[in-house]
Amino acid sequence: MLFFGPLAENLGEREVVTTLEMGTTCNQLIELFELSNVVADGVAVAIDGQIGADRNSALKDASEIAFLPPVSGG
Repeated sequence: MLFFGPLAENLGEREVVTTLEMGTTCNQLIELFELSNVVADGVAVAIDGQIGADRNSALKDASEIAFLPPVSGG
């Protein structure tokens, strides 16, 4: 899992590597690491580089999950 911006600062980590059971979904990963509130606060989730990918699909071996904070500016 990759964390960016203020989220990484708040968690104290930019990257977390973990081993999951086959068939685990991104939503299950979010629950396992208690990140539901983070996602509810507007953080986008990218699965293997795809923002908006189906978070209920089983993750692949070595999938990369990135948590991206909202971007502002102009």
